[in-house]
Amino acid sequence: MKETEPSLTEQARFRREKLEEIRGMGLDPYPYEFETDHHAEEIRRKPELPEGEEPERKRVRIAGRIMTRRIMGKAAFFNLQDQSGTIQVYIRRDDVGVETYNTLFKKLIDLGDIVGVSGFVFTTRTGELTVHAEEFVLLTKTLRPLPVAKEVEDEQGNKVTYDAFADKEHRYRQRYLDLIVNPEVREVFVKRSRMIQAMRDYMTGMGYLEVETPILQPIYGGAAARPFETHHNTLDMKLYLRIANELYLKRLIIGGFEGVFEFGKDFRNEGMSRFHNPEFTQVELYVAYKDYEWMMGFVEQMIEHVVTTIHGTTKIPVGEHEIDFKTPWRRVPMLEAIAEETGKDLSGMSGDEIRQAARDLGVPVDNTMGKGKLIDEIFGECVEDKLIQPTFITDYPIEMSPLAKKHRSREGLVERFELICNGKELCNAFSELNDPVDQRQRLEEQARLRSAGDEEAMVVDEDFLKALEYGMPPTAGLGIGIDRLAMILTNQESIRDVLFFPHMRPE
Repeated sequence: MKETEPSLTEQARFRREKLEEIRGMGLDPYPYEFETDHHAEEIRRKPELPEGEEPERKRVRIAGRIMTRRIMGKAAFFNLQDQSGTIQVYIRRDDVGVETYNTLFKKLIDLGDIVGVSGFVFTTRTGELTVHAEEFVLLTKTLRPLPVAKEVEDEQGNKVTYDAFADKEHRYRQRYLDLIVNPEVREVFVKRSRMIQAMRDYMTGMGYLEVETPILQPIYGGAAARPFETHHNTLDMKLYLRIANELYLKRLIIGGFEGVFEFGKDFRNEGMSRFHNPEFTQVELYVAYKDYEWMMGFVEQMIEHVVTTIHGTTKIPVGEHEIDFKTPWRRVPMLEAIAEETGKDLSGMSGDEIRQAARDLGVPVDNTMGKGKLIDEIFGECVEDKLIQPTFITDYPIEMSPLAKKHRSREGLVERFELICNGKELCNAFSELNDPVDQRQRLEEQARLRSAGDEEAMVVDEDFLKALEYGMPPTAGLGIGIDRLAMILTNQESIRDVLFFPHMRPE
């Protein structure tokens, strides 16, 4: 909605008036380009000669926002912030011209305006590396003031900060402002990007192919979750946003690729918390002729590589803990982990007995839950948050894992593992089920659970079953939650802190 003049703050009105004055000077407040050749951090990383040694001073062209300004008559200092950080700039009337300095810079420029500067680098008498401006160009006139913090001393001499852009909800809703006035936030997203790149490099280095599969799907599958629904007008059919990449990636293994992976957005219509966002990123990997034991070794080696690439060590602080990603990691069968923590051995119990055990442990359950769901709830409530160091929980009950191969030596279990770290699941992996008859029976059992009221139970995908009947080789499959791994590697408490634009309730 277009703002009317009465709705504008006094500062916003002043800025619009300045905008017209700038145009009245014959200047374009929004020019098309400004050629830069340095960033602030590059200049700060390579200090140049001190003041007085003019012949060898480095010439630079930089651009960014004015974040602070100190005017001293015919000269001034200001801090310019670009993507890499900040650098001090010295500007003088005699260098840039009377009109540029007296009218444009002193009267019409505001904090937050984006400017371009060309000049040379020198060191001030106080030892601060500075750019001496010989050219000053307005690149973008801002029409709203930044929420720049002000620091003053109270009567007792204590420093008090005002107007800091610190409210978490405001920062999530206006991430662009958060990135401007809290530049340390950028490092979180830089590390996230480096993490993904390190994983991509590791997998392509193993010879695996990065692929893309559909986000809009006629039948959703590959996980236990509720989907988002949409409608395709031309085809007049219901479609779903994918909840997982799994079934399409397996089709590619059936088609003859021996190693494929995909970084992709998935969507699950479920609750929101500091560990859940309805739109999230994961990477899934499928490798032919391997099993879950091999995949455990692959996961711990890859994540150790990623952690050391970003941090230079396997030990990193996460909240109040220090987590060590040095391999090998502990491996514990799921029912043994539950027995260790609760004293209850669920192996061999019926669904009703497990339901009663859950109630004895104070775990909320209902009569719609099958054995797998009940065991999952007990593990989540009683065990998961106790696992701080990276731990593989292995050998899940068959009822929990309709896409995993039966355990080769333990009745009633499947070859599956999850990586738990800092009390949360980071990845899920199987020896993939490639017996089409068994797979059909498992999915039909899921359909029965769905009819009984389990909205997250899987649906029968006839096209996938048809593909499986053409033969899928023994395969190991893996899914890693990128957002949760980024939380740990950047030491953030909420998934919203590692997403540029997390979903929020409407204001």
